[in-house]
Amino acid sequence: MNYQDIINKLESLSNPKNIKGMARFGITPKSKILGISIYNLRKIAKEIKKSSSVKTSEDLHAIAKKLWSSNIHEARILASFIEDPTKVTEKQLDQWVKDFDSWDIVDLVSELIAHTPHVIKKINEWANYEEPARNATQSVAGGEFVKRSAFSLIAELAWWDKKMTDKEFIDFFPLIKKAATDERNYVKKSVNWAIRNIGKRNKNLNKKAIKLSREIQKIDSKSARWTAANALRELTSEKIQTRLK
Repeated sequence: MNYQDIINKLESLSNPKNIKGMARFGITPKSKILGISIYNLRKIAKEIKKSSSVKTSEDLHAIAKKLWSSNIHEARILASFIEDPTKVTEKQLDQWVKDFDSWDIVDLVSELIAHTPHVIKKINEWANYEEPARNATQSVAGGEFVKRSAFSLIAELAWWDKKMTDKEFIDFFPLIKKAATDERNYVKKSVNWAIRNIGKRNKNLNKKAIKLSREIQKIDSKSARWTAANALRELTSEKIQTRLK
């Protein structure tokens, strides 16, 4: 499958009914959206990797970059599914994050970014991202999605990377505490997600995450109180405590 074959395949699967359903879940990107399920996108990704026209990871890397440039929501998600994380450059990530325009693409592409050698650096950069002032002639990336990316990545690492130490996750705590006061919906939800995933890794991190949540709970911020209460509810639950024992 070459680039045009893939675009034709995606266009053929366009589903207006699904687009309306996605909008109900807050998925309303500025890019073109086709309404294709993640199940179908993962299926297409497998087909691409098995295609006779794709012989090396360089081929996949080239196709992924072209798919991202298509300005099609599902093509960009698909690009992250086929991309080789060892081929991803910092420049590429800096461009991609500027194009993030919905929470789902942030979380799905984070699966790729978390496997790149740049992940820790990007977490620190994006967690401290401040959106530039706009003027009439500027088109500025959505800072809410850039910042969400940092904490989605922390949650992703906490979920799968068994080699990371407890200390490496504790080092993220100042970023988490600072961002806990961010009132933007997609940021605070990702901050909460990061705390919960860290606190579910093991007993030690559970105690540390509970302590962090109680510190956040004392901050005079509606967002911080929500983030902490939600995290504490899960991390102190009988289900999680029993599993960690």
